[in-house]
Amino acid sequence: MKVLGLDLGNRTIGIAISDKLGFLARPVETYRFDDRDFPAAKNYIVQFVEESHITEIVLGYPKNMDGSVGEQGQISERFKKLLEDELDIPIILWDERLTSKMASSMMKEQKLQRKKRKQTIDTMAATIILQGYLDRRK
Repeated sequence: MKVLGLDLGNRTIGIAISDKLGFLARPVETYRFDDRDFPAAKNYIVQFVEESHITEIVLGYPKNMDGSVGEQGQISERFKKLLEDELDIPIILWDERLTSKMASSMMKEQKLQRKKRKQTIDTMAATIILQGYLDRRK
């Protein structure tokens, strides 16, 4: 059982994957696509899922601090639908409030240069999203 964690932005999608037992999340990559070209991102993820034998997807769901769903949350909802139209596996929306801030703080603590942080923040956020989901399932 492998679970995929995703952090969707307007031009990038951070990707993380679990181990086979579903205990630990590890960062994979940040896929870059043209501004708001979500069909291209969907195609990449569908191919990744099929090649990696993914059994479940956890998609970051950015809510506002008051719990309401804003524009980015609606984009995640639409992206989930795009994936569901192509894949026959569970796709879970997972509250991702503050994950990017947590990822940034972790990378600062590791003394990563700003350029490196910018390149990997989406992947780290996906890892945090996925690990939170895996921990909650236990």
